Amino acid sequence: MSEYHEDNLPEEAKEYHRIIKSVIEELEAVDWYNQRAAATSDPTVKAIVEHNRDEEIEHACMGLEWLRRNNGVWDANMKEFLFTQGEITEIEEGNASEESSPVSGASDGSLGIKGKKKK
Repeated sequence: MSEYHEDNLPEEAKEYHRIIKSVIEELEAVDWYNQRAAATSDPTVKAIVEHNRDEEIEHACMGLEWLRRNNGVWDANMKEFLFTQGEITEIEEGNASEESSPVSGASDGSLGIKGKKKK
């Protein structure tokens, strides 16, 4: 059974779906390994599962970076919220000007993914 919610999706939307699903799966693995590390009393097991957790974090970040590079909305929001100081929930409220607000989606109706050419 397909995981797509629509039929006849363009390849661009399928690639977007693939990376989203990959990031979700990596984050789930981070959570599982983190729980195992918290639960074990064996220092060797803890070291192994923490190492595995950190590898999954790396993989999730790769997927997020692909989203940032290929979609203006992801890029704008990451630039607004990541690596900032202060209260996370107040960042958007403090930057309500049009100049600093996230970029809206692509005007051509696409997902705004760059570098993908129709064949």
